[in-house]
Amino acid sequence: MFINWKSRELNLNIVYYGPALSGKTTNLEQIHARLKPGARSELFTLNTHEDRTIFFDFLQLEVGQIGGLKPKFGLYTVPGQVYYAATREAVLRRADAVVFVVDSQAARLEDNQTAWGDMEAQLGRMHRPLDSLPVIVQLNKRDLPDALPTAELRAALALGVRPCIEAVAIQNQGVSQTLHAAMRALLIDVQRKLAASQSPQGVAV
Repeated sequence: MFINWKSRELNLNIVYYGPALSGKTTNLEQIHARLKPGARSELFTLNTHEDRTIFFDFLQLEVGQIGGLKPKFGLYTVPGQVYYAATREAVLRRADAVVFVVDSQAARLEDNQTAWGDMEAQLGRMHRPLDSLPVIVQLNKRDLPDALPTAELRAALALGVRPCIEAVAIQNQGVSQTLHAAMRALLIDVQRKLAASQSPQGVAV
């Protein structure tokens, strides 16, 4: 979280994390294409082997202000391949909230588990427990014939009651619902932290 006092903007970052080719980039491309050009930046792309890191910023005008500040969201993806661990960790360090994109195909179950474990380990090295920031789970590729049942994916990833949204990102199904769930959870978290920072025993934001 970063506050630009000059522009009165509250800059918040949502990172889309998950295994390679799970649909992270597709989510951001769908979102970017449907935002009004005047409310978003260009889509920036960093090509990596087999995957891409993309990001853009946008102002969510309908949200209103928080403490007199306009929320401005930055959306980021991370490359899913294991050999880009340093890049993933650098991007994850900026995250105020995470969307974990699961590839629902049975053959990708182990990749999902590995990516989830990597995310948890990277956050741990930053002294940020998994429960210290909002994490929304998107179960993508639900249209494929070998997609595992939701209950099986929940159990395999030990998701408990964590919010899960079914999606077919390439058809724009579940994309906006996932983003809105992440934004809602993040704004609640920000309001709580801002309130705590203003109390006598509050902590700095």
